[in-house]
Amino acid sequence: MKLENKYRNKYCGKVTKEDIGKEIRIAGWVENIRDHGGVIFVDVRDESGTIQTVSNDEEMFKSLTRESAITMLGTVRLRDEETINVKLATGEIEVLVTKLEVLGKAKNELPFEVMTSHEVSEEVRLKYRYLDLRNKKVHDNIVLRSKVLSFLRNKMETLGFTEVQTPIITASSPEGARDFVIPSRKFQGKFYALPQAPQIFKQLLMTSGFDRYYQIAPCFRDEDTRADRTLEFYQLDFEMSFATEEDVFEIGEEIFYDTFSNFSDKEISPRPFTRISYKDSMLKYGTDKPDLRNPLTIIDISEIFETSEFKPFRGVTVRGIKVDNIADKSNSWFNEVVDYAKDIGMPGIGYITVMDDMTFKGPIDKFLTSDDKENLIKQADLKVGSVLFFIADKQEEKCAKQAGLIRDYLGEKLELIDKNKYVFCIITDFPMYEFDSDEDKYIFTHNPFNMPKGGMEALNNERLENITAIQYDFVCNGNEMASGAVRNHDIEIMKKVFELAGYSEEDVKEKFKSLYTAFQYGAPPHAGMAPGIDRIIMLLKDEPNLREVQAFPISPSGEDKMMGCPSNLTEQQLREVHIKIR
Repeated sequence: MKLENKYRNKYCGKVTKEDIGKEIRIAGWVENIRDHGGVIFVDVRDESGTIQTVSNDEEMFKSLTRESAITMLGTVRLRDEETINVKLATGEIEVLVTKLEVLGKAKNELPFEVMTSHEVSEEVRLKYRYLDLRNKKVHDNIVLRSKVLSFLRNKMETLGFTEVQTPIITASSPEGARDFVIPSRKFQGKFYALPQAPQIFKQLLMTSGFDRYYQIAPCFRDEDTRADRTLEFYQLDFEMSFATEEDVFEIGEEIFYDTFSNFSDKEISPRPFTRISYKDSMLKYGTDKPDLRNPLTIIDISEIFETSEFKPFRGVTVRGIKVDNIADKSNSWFNEVVDYAKDIGMPGIGYITVMDDMTFKGPIDKFLTSDDKENLIKQADLKVGSVLFFIADKQEEKCAKQAGLIRDYLGEKLELIDKNKYVFCIITDFPMYEFDSDEDKYIFTHNPFNMPKGGMEALNNERLENITAIQYDFVCNGNEMASGAVRNHDIEIMKKVFELAGYSEEDVKEKFKSLYTAFQYGAPPHAGMAPGIDRIIMLLKDEPNLREVQAFPISPSGEDKMMGCPSNLTEQQLREVHIKIR
């Protein structure tokens, strides 16, 4: 039966005791149906909440299915005292239904229970994402996303930034990741690309005379998905002209501190955030995105073993992690650490335990000389009850990363990490270049548009591996939250930077024509960064991956079974863009 609109419309979760005795109309989805011997109870849910409805008319409800979209007319009344549901905001009242209209009927069989959809495999959830999003937990993530975006826009406006949208269809650019490319119909054999980031455009905006730019920017990278990366993601992209890295740090700290303070009750590290050089971060934490909630640190003890009798430690990089007061752990506990070390590619892990008389016990104790032991006690600050774990490898970088993984594992295993904190830091001075053994040449470590520290003098006099960029990452709880830099605005430095990586001036002209040309017309010094929107919300909601905070994400396999992509094109479509499938 059709319901007239003359009745008072109410959101399900907004019906209160003040509405008792009033005739109202509600609309929503059928969450649950219960037949109590001629008395039918139907829980109806909309975005505001859930309310119980009741009727004795079995005929009216006989074909009703869960998750159908319906509208009802009825009178609000008080529930019987024994049926009050204190867990529900509307738990003291119910609606006695007089009319029902099914607006959109749902199938009898659902692919999963909506209210427990998070217990189903992710592939199935994403195939029926429109049902998954009806789950309050999932739904609330997207609502929070909206609120965070609104907050960030207001924050940027307050800070004097101008919002500018940059193109989605652009030129392919070698910025580190693989581009998504679009074949051109009009220009046979040529291609557009989706932007990995608005990098070049925002630098051009600075050259165009904008003082402070920002946008909520979509970014596209054709990479394998993982927990903290999807094919499409969003960042708060901003840039400032005539700015230093300290100017950017101040803005970045305010954005992160105020956002996390506004949307979370957890403790947040005070400003200014801790600054750590890339080199120190790799040494002390084994990663460029350290979780500073973990109090454990890594020390370099290679020098102690340069002439050691223990051959596996002689002449290689050796790192140590000291943990106090765990000498009483069982053999099985230490065996689990050894097993984890093997899982990450190590042959195992050596360790020593400091006994009551300051003697050592452990698998490698017998290989240590008295001088080795004395040096270890001093350098690692060993005490009674301490355990020192050893990580060694011929390659310093590999040793550092393995030590970082062991540090993370021990921090979790020993429950040293305070889950009620957000601890931020800023990693600075990233290497400008790194040697690629596969290519047998030096390549850019990160963004080729960053200014080298020391400018032209460093480029002319420093070894490539010693040149650092004025680049920085904001990190929180082991997650890279933003990356930024002071940009290279000097055309001569730009040519030299690319020359050292094997690019000729003609290569630069061809691949970066816009910047190469624009920088010859008075480019200002400029700097900026790009906080990751998805990662901010992921941390605020304590979710395990970015997909949980995106409305319609691509699945971990890279497919979208809901939309059916990637999909085949017709022969006509392929011909129009001059493509032949090989």
